[in-house]
Amino acid sequence: MMFDPKLSRFGSVALAALLVTVSPAALMAETPADTLVIADAIDDIVSLDPGEAYEFSGLDVVNNTYDGLIELDPMKVGELVPGLAESWAVDEAGTTFTFKMKAGVTFSSGNPVTAEDAAFSLQRAVKLNKSPAFILNQFGWTAENVDQMVTAEGDTLTLKTDQAYAPTFLYNCLTSGVASIVDKATVMANEVDGDMGNAWLHNNSAGTGAYVLKSFKPNEGYLLEARSGYWRGDAKLKNVFMRHIPEAATQRLLLEKGDIDIARELTPTDIEGMAGNADVKVQQDVGGQVFYLSFNQKNEAYKNEKFLDAMRWAIDYQGMADTFLKGAMVVHQAYLPKGYLGALEDNPYSLDIEKAKALIAESGITSPKVVMDVRNSSDRMEMAQSIQNTFGQAGIEVELNIGEGAEQLKRYRARQHDATLQSWGPDYPDPHTNASAFSMNADNADDAQTGGLAWRNAYDPGPLHQMTADAVMERDGAKRAAMYAEIQQTHRTTSPFVLMFQIGYQTGMRAGVENFFTGGATDSAAYWAITK
Repeated sequence: MMFDPKLSRFGSVALAALLVTVSPAALMAETPADTLVIADAIDDIVSLDPGEAYEFSGLDVVNNTYDGLIELDPMKVGELVPGLAESWAVDEAGTTFTFKMKAGVTFSSGNPVTAEDAAFSLQRAVKLNKSPAFILNQFGWTAENVDQMVTAEGDTLTLKTDQAYAPTFLYNCLTSGVASIVDKATVMANEVDGDMGNAWLHNNSAGTGAYVLKSFKPNEGYLLEARSGYWRGDAKLKNVFMRHIPEAATQRLLLEKGDIDIARELTPTDIEGMAGNADVKVQQDVGGQVFYLSFNQKNEAYKNEKFLDAMRWAIDYQGMADTFLKGAMVVHQAYLPKGYLGALEDNPYSLDIEKAKALIAESGITSPKVVMDVRNSSDRMEMAQSIQNTFGQAGIEVELNIGEGAEQLKRYRARQHDATLQSWGPDYPDPHTNASAFSMNADNADDAQTGGLAWRNAYDPGPLHQMTADAVMERDGAKRAAMYAEIQQTHRTTSPFVLMFQIGYQTGMRAGVENFFTGGATDSAAYWAITK
């Protein structure tokens, strides 16, 4: 597909320049008033089919071109709001959910949205069986049974699950990109060799979102055009132009010149360098990725709770956040990121060398030594060196085992590390995604190969395993949130994990840009409310 020639304000030369690698000086000095121009690294896009998209950049496009039955309103953090379903209910048994579709909503084709479209969309995602399909498979849906488990009649969609899961578990999963509702007639009209329109949706959209995908070139950019009659109210800006510019320094230069409106890959150094420029500003937000230390409990020392506690008090969390991390991460000491149901927002630990020394003495461990696997990247190395320094002050010798990320991950997955500095991002917007990874381990044997983070650290979570299993079945949302809070309170004081940070976003933008939402912990940007 070629780029849309209707963008007359850009002109053919400028438009081409925006989509190929050129020197910044060749670009225009001001963006059009009706167009938002963003610079980001979008080379992670694999597909723009909502049944397949599973990368940050691709899900940004899906979030702006499609809607789901239930949505996370970017202006109401953590709150579930109606999307294409106006209401929903669950039966007494907890295994049959009904959704009444909102009337009067149309796809970008003009076709009305029906319950049949909704059923088709979920059935299609399961049958395609691409990377994000597991989010829906969790409810017992398979390619063989999904036509019976997901059905439509009139304006009502019915979903049956294999167990009485927490209703919020289903609702949260329905906010993910894979549960987006597609236009059945349009998609099937573009089917090739039984692919249910998958190839066509790599470069086109068929949704109800505020924008329509007009063009996409991998590693170059994409263009979204607003559609009139969007059910939330028309988008404020007619076009969104995404440019693939991975270099932070180039993004900063273009932003300060006014050639782009938003820069999403700036480094702390670039942010610092823009200070004092009244034409630009920086918006702080958080994403879903958390950073942590973990200790392999095949080493008996890491089963000693006093020693684990000592290490929690021997880390300069705020010092790192305030110096070399400079807003790229914020202190966060629990495994559910801020914005998730049941997330803890208090941070009880801070650097206290004397307390750490006292706890080591109480532990009975003499001459403690930690061999820490560290990925060879600048931010990880700086974090590891800070920890090495403060652990040293407390009397803990740290040897850094530096290697490439893939090498480190291979050792981690094989339970061959002693300690490791790692990060983890949620797979879907429900607390079970992280809770199951950090606090469930049904079989701690080497040959179990469950792959969870608890298993990788040979950590038997004891009662936390069952508490986590119970939480995903709790039907009262408030009780469920309290259960996750209790699990995390125990986990962070007894487990071999030390949660340290939640990733921070520092978005650079022109001074007049307002209402840009990065998606917070759910990591999907929203464009439709932006003004400039």
